[in-house]
Amino acid sequence: MSRDSNQLRSPLPRPFYLRPTLTVARDLLGKYLVRRIGGKFLVGKIVEVEGYLGDKDPASHAYRGKTKRNEVMFKEGGHLYVYFTYGMHFCCNVVTEEEEKGRAILLRAVEPLEGIEVMRKNRSFEANRKDYWNLTNGPAKLCEAFGIRREMNGIDLTSGDLFLMDGQTINRSAIGTSSRIGIKDGKEKKWRFYVKGTPFVSG
Repeated sequence: MSRDSNQLRSPLPRPFYLRPTLTVARDLLGKYLVRRIGGKFLVGKIVEVEGYLGDKDPASHAYRGKTKRNEVMFKEGGHLYVYFTYGMHFCCNVVTEEEEKGRAILLRAVEPLEGIEVMRKNRSFEANRKDYWNLTNGPAKLCEAFGIRREMNGIDLTSGDLFLMDGQTINRSAIGTSSRIGIKDGKEKKWRFYVKGTPFVSG
């Protein structure tokens, strides 16, 4: 990726997100998560995601319908759903499909590419640490590194200072699948997708 070309900083268009959730989930692998802060960019390659399918999925926040907490999940695809968990962490999701579907994809891990010094500062991650892969290898770590917090819940990913853009094409043979992590219900669903062989995945 050319670091100097603004042309390459174009957000993915709305139709990308309006497709079936599990298709979008696989296609998100290799895409770049981008956060613009002032004149600096934070960029990470998405290497791990989990799909959540609303009323078809007992592990989904939207399983029992719309509430004040999950209402962003019922927007049309291309919005960001941010939630607070364990009383201390934020996690972020990409909303998918048409309005009122309640579908979303959890961003679990990225490979940091640009703005790494800012990510380290955001996470109080010492510059001399050798375990570089631990910087963004989890949904809470990712949000902390990119400064994603509650006030970003509901933002439109097709415009603004936080967005997803084209990155690297990941061949189907390089994509692993498994049960989702840290859930009690819906464990039989193999809706976690990750890039095989990278140290930047969460588990």
